[in-house]
Amino acid sequence: MSKGLVILLHGVGSSGDDLAGLGDHWAPSLPGVSFASPNAPYHFEQGAGWQWFSLAGITPENRPARVAEARAAFDQTFQAILDRHQMSEHLDKVVLVGFSQGSIMALDTLVSGRWPVAGIVAFSGRLSSPAPFTPALNTPLLVLHGMADDVIPVQEGHSAEQRLRALGVQVSSQFEPGIGHTISAQGAQRAVEFIAARLG
Repeated sequence: MSKGLVILLHGVGSSGDDLAGLGDHWAPSLPGVSFASPNAPYHFEQGAGWQWFSLAGITPENRPARVAEARAAFDQTFQAILDRHQMSEHLDKVVLVGFSQGSIMALDTLVSGRWPVAGIVAFSGRLSSPAPFTPALNTPLLVLHGMADDVIPVQEGHSAEQRLRALGVQVSSQFEPGIGHTISAQGAQRAVEFIAARLG
């Protein structure tokens, strides 16, 4: 069993391979930690790649239901990774890192309380889960968002931070001027420091 496990959750129309390089970049700073970067369960209808839930006809009103519907397939993917790495009984050594739609799913695990992991990093995400929220209060969150994001506006990052903090979640954040819908070098560095602290 490894010292810890970091699971990387990609954005819509992407693949696990697209985030795997982030794990390679972080590995020297996280000795003994394993990485997993799965494909989301569903094919992206509008091109190549994968998605955690469909964006076809999506609206702010129906997005929470899409997230809820995605939980079963997400949990199946997540459990398979835990089993493979022998970490099912060691969620306190697991960190979830999401980007964009992957962040939506990571935040959903937090507010639903389904997977009380050691920590969650949400790059360029939004809190789209349906109420009621029953968060895992022992799971700290790091929110990272570019202030020039034209895909998921930075206001969504601020909103997630404020709403989760009000629920008692331990939230830290970094909002980056001039950064769009991407993972910046500064954001990646802040994230790996957070992960290292969580995995001790």
